[in-house]
Amino acid sequence: MGYAETMGLTAGRAVREFGADDDTDDGIRDDVRRVTGRELLDDASGEAADAVLWWWRQGDGDLASELRDDTGPLAEGGAIWVLTPRRGKPGHVPAEEMAEIAGDARLRVRAVAPLGGWTGHHLYRP
Repeated sequence: MGYAETMGLTAGRAVREFGADDDTDDGIRDDVRRVTGRELLDDASGEAADAVLWWWRQGDGDLASELRDDTGPLAEGGAIWVLTPRRGKPGHVPAEEMAEIAGDARLRVRAVAPLGGWTGHHLYRP
């Protein structure tokens, strides 16, 4: 199973991306494009997204506040995937800390999945 399938993405889904930088995994991004058949939406797009892909590293700021305020238009039941560097890599965020951040953002962690050199935290609105 590829990265996009692990995240539950399918053809035609619109995915908004936040936090892309030099360390972002192009393999994950390319797989999302391949499976959805669409380019990733940037944070300025006004189109409603079916999922959000958020690259996050320890020290990037206040994730809880950003998740509350700026996921952009998200379809009802839309998935939020926060990708953090895997354990042992600079910027790693432990799962317990991500659960606390999610709670502060009024979200919950549904699943955690390895995605290459990143860990995917699937968040949802309860």
